[in-house]
Amino acid sequence: MILSDNMRGAAAMVGAMTAFTVNDAFMKTLGDELPLFQALALRGLAASVMLVVLARVLGQWRLDLPRRDWGLMTIRAVAEMAGAWTFITALFHMPIGAVSAILQALPLTITLAGALILGEVVGWRRMVAILVGFCGVMLIVRPGTDGFTIHALYALACVACVTVRDIVSRMLDRATPSLMVATTSAIGVTAFALAGAAFVDWQPMTGSAWLRMGGSALFLIGGYSL
Repeated sequence: MILSDNMRGAAAMVGAMTAFTVNDAFMKTLGDELPLFQALALRGLAASVMLVVLARVLGQWRLDLPRRDWGLMTIRAVAEMAGAWTFITALFHMPIGAVSAILQALPLTITLAGALILGEVVGWRRMVAILVGFCGVMLIVRPGTDGFTIHALYALACVACVTVRDIVSRMLDRATPSLMVATTSAIGVTAFALAGAAFVDWQPMTGSAWLRMGGSALFLIGGYSL
């Protein structure tokens, strides 16, 4: 059976979301053991090294990309840095279910941004669904109530960052290797995390923590690539 571009894209998104969810679970278990920037730096180093090797082995390592694509990948990397920091901050301080529920706003924000920025067609049914979805997110965040937590705003900020990341990704030339895009983002996040990690006291890690960190890096690579 030959899959259409839409079906291939949908399958890749399902795989990516699964990989990111497993990665999130690994990182959540490290929240009580490691400082935020140490966890981000170690995961980023492992993911960056593996992505560079994978890109070179598969022939996707290219430095001769057009200036426009390098500019877009830089914007994407900055959005990825901010998204990783805000998301892990929320994840370390909130139940993973609550963070994941807020991130369900992503399809809504990306659809809306696609219509406003990329000129993609969004009918009134989808617009109504977006409005209802945003109301649902507000019920989860509960601003102005005793149950409100500032870390919910970090999760919402992550939604904004990932929306920028994905819209910029859509603007890249389709000939740009996906592993090259993933590698530049991973390197950017790692550089940001290492800068932050220089100002925190690093904690010793158990063998179990190293295994979970490795698992997180592997599934992060899968999510990035897909």
